Amino acid sequence: MGEKTLSKELIARLPRYFRYLDDYMNVGIKKVSSGELSHKMNVTASQIRHDLGHFTISGQQGYGYNVRELYDEIKRVLGLDKEKKVIIVGAGNIGKALISHRMFRNRGFKLEGVFDIAEMPDINGYHVFPINELPEFIKEHNTDLAILCVPSQEGSIVAKQVVDAGIKAILNFCYVDLDVPEDVIVENVHLRDNLMVLAYKYDNMPKE
Repeated sequence: MGEKTLSKELIARLPRYFRYLDDYMNVGIKKVSSGELSHKMNVTASQIRHDLGHFTISGQQGYGYNVRELYDEIKRVLGLDKEKKVIIVGAGNIGKALISHRMFRNRGFKLEGVFDIAEMPDINGYHVFPINELPEFIKEHNTDLAILCVPSQEGSIVAKQVVDAGIKAILNFCYVDLDVPEDVIVENVHLRDNLMVLAYKYDNMPKE
């Protein structure tokens, strides 16, 4: 790919491309057309071709795209060709679910450590460290990303701890907006907000 700036809309679609291409590879499919991807993505074939035109992998008329090559290119663009070291802070219900998630199995992310208020029994083979060991662990392991799954009242405190230790990217499951420096990236996953939006859309669906 050249040094083109990708739109926010395209960046938001890249993980979906990556997921579907991964599915294709898992069942042995080696080529895919823009039309087939269009059906999967619910996006027009012309939009698919425009999106993929940003990359060095070109589709061939009558053949389509090489699934493995396109997968590897999108993996590179997403930065997953270089493994990202991840920690999870908060070993409650959400934290436990994430620890078991397949995103840490050959998906470009390596779960390095799990933290909670106090040391706990291992979860799915991962040791749970007490949170007072967090700053030293981040510096020692050169951690890239932190996932926060702590109660909302603790979110800002824990965010400051991980940022002070050198973390520049946070996935935030806490139901609070974090106040972080401008050079720190935060992606929020506010499940209650999402459920409220879903409720609104449901109540405003066209009635038959």
